[in-house]
Amino acid sequence: MIRRMSDSLTHFDDSGAARMVSIATKPETPRTAVAQATVRMHQATFDRIHAGGIEKGDVLGVARLAGIGAAKQTASLVPLCHPVRLVAVDVSFEPQPDLPGFAVQAEVAAIDRTGPEMEAMTAASVAALTIYDMCKAVDRGMEIERVWLVRKSGGKSGTWVRPAPNSADPA
Repeated sequence: MIRRMSDSLTHFDDSGAARMVSIATKPETPRTAVAQATVRMHQATFDRIHAGGIEKGDVLGVARLAGIGAAKQTASLVPLCHPVRLVAVDVSFEPQPDLPGFAVQAEVAAIDRTGPEMEAMTAASVAALTIYDMCKAVDRGMEIERVWLVRKSGGKSGTWVRPAPNSADPA
């Protein structure tokens, strides 16, 4: 179940039309966001990535660059998203042998009037899609299972951390 955190949706005007909200009066502050995605694949694909045996090249290296580039393009991709002044983007991969697959993590830092949550989720998503693209010739059954915000910090709302699984707060 998804809970609304507020009764007002700021991206809609009184008539219900979409709008880009003004952030002009908000102070510029350091802000960070971390997002993750999960890519599940066949064991043979997982093993080939580790062995460097994918013909297209360094799968995780290319996916890292794709994620970084995607973070920088988020405002062009998401219609009501403000351009955010990014100061750092890091995309990393954690092998998940039990899936098998990879956890993709994107950490984005900015100094701006709004946070880089969308940039982090876009980076994780595009990095996961790039893994799929680079390996689809050997495994069309790969799945990108989840994309989620892990934590954010900065700004008026402060720090938010996703509760651990099975906690009382469904976030």
